[in-house]
Amino acid sequence: MPSSTDRSGLLFGSKLNPRRNSLNLIRLVLALAVLVHHSWPLMGLGNEPKFAGESLGGWAVAGFFSISGYLITGSRFSNRLGDFLLHRVARIMPAFLVCLVVMVAVIAPLGHVATKGTLRGYFSTGTTPLDYLFSNMFLKVQHYDIAGGPYDVPYPGAWNGSLWSLYYEFVCYLIIAAFALFAIVKKSPWPVTLAFAASILVQANIERVSVFMGQNFDFVLLMRLLPFFLGGAVVFVWRHRVGLHWIPGVLSILASLVIVSAFPGWGGPASGAFVAYAFLWISSWLPSPEFIHRNDISYGVYIYAFPIQQLLAVYGLHRLGLVPYTVAATVITIGLALASWFIVEQPVMNRVRKPKPKQPAPSAESASAPNLQPVAPAPLEAAASASGNR
Repeated sequence: MPSSTDRSGLLFGSKLNPRRNSLNLIRLVLALAVLVHHSWPLMGLGNEPKFAGESLGGWAVAGFFSISGYLITGSRFSNRLGDFLLHRVARIMPAFLVCLVVMVAVIAPLGHVATKGTLRGYFSTGTTPLDYLFSNMFLKVQHYDIAGGPYDVPYPGAWNGSLWSLYYEFVCYLIIAAFALFAIVKKSPWPVTLAFAASILVQANIERVSVFMGQNFDFVLLMRLLPFFLGGAVVFVWRHRVGLHWIPGVLSILASLVIVSAFPGWGGPASGAFVAYAFLWISSWLPSPEFIHRNDISYGVYIYAFPIQQLLAVYGLHRLGLVPYTVAATVITIGLALASWFIVEQPVMNRVRKPKPKQPAPSAESASAPNLQPVAPAPLEAAASASGNR
């Protein structure tokens, strides 16, 4: 629930309680929404239902970026640049790399054997497993197939179509990291607000602007997602003046629906701040199971759902129907997500968040005398302080 004790400077509402909210639950729901969205193409059902020209999965990714904008901006504003980057790399890269290894060592071989009856050709055909690992290891996905597979499925040639967004999310991290190097960005909410407005303007005129970028596809995708991220950042920088309250919460939902309906092309990004505020307000009162509150498995669900759905399709389970196929994929994916959280993500984050050892206060005698002895460097694992969530 939102804090009721700290309302200093707020025009209305209350601040988000960082210890008691349901953001983990909301992000888990968004990750599962992406899984459901992918069931349509991976089962060969054609185009899934859309709203304002965007699919369920597209809106879920937008929701991820809006929440991430709020949390990551908070992490950047409360950490030095080096610590911030360390936390962000630690949060996203280890689980991503392990996922790539699981795909080439387990999931793709199972699919190859199921289709070909043997592993022959798996290590030397097309995008080889080592090629897949090396070319994709820095978040920018260059290849989606492994040894040409998966084969004989409604959506062939892509083992993990969800990973594409992680590169653009990390670019957003770098943008806010660089932006916060300027003192005025932390002192005034207006620079971030103006940057959000500028991103909307660019997105609304993306066809004209992209001409000057050589029709760069990366730029087009980034500008599709950046306004949602900056929308979350806007909510963060105004948090000391604009609290969470049910009236603006409901109005934010209504405003988002009106804007995306009236302007299907760029209305979604334009509503980024409203979307972020709505999610944060919902998180302040929505009950969340304690296990989910303490364990964020949404990232694991997001990165493992697509390959599990493809593997099930290789074995023909997509023919059972939408509900059985989606339920089976959900159960297996959650199992992998739990393993990812407890074996990879949580231990790594605990490691980088390990507090620095406190130095003993010098005595009066030692403080007056110069220290002529060389100082041993601090251990690397003590270089990071606590950061915000994902």
